[in-house]
Amino acid sequence: MPMDKQIYCRRDDEPHLRDDDLAGKVSRYIQYVALVDTTHLDVVAIGRTIILSGFVANEAEIGCIEQAAASVIGVHLVENNVTVRHH
Repeated sequence: MPMDKQIYCRRDDEPHLRDDDLAGKVSRYIQYVALVDTTHLDVVAIGRTIILSGFVANEAEIGCIEQAAASVIGVHLVENNVTVRHH
């Protein structure tokens, strides 16, 4: 999902973070904005690409976390491999 525009902006945001720092920033933002249980969610950054994997409770959460990840400054592409966990 390519980014059209950045909607998450704070004064301390740095668009050129290292991979681990960007992944942590995205993970925190997903928890804050999407209000999704991220216990089983993995966030990896390779350059400016974010790779999401793991599972969530429902389809709506998949879209929420992808949109939240794509909104973080410094992210240019999101690869969403998250699935719904069926109990």
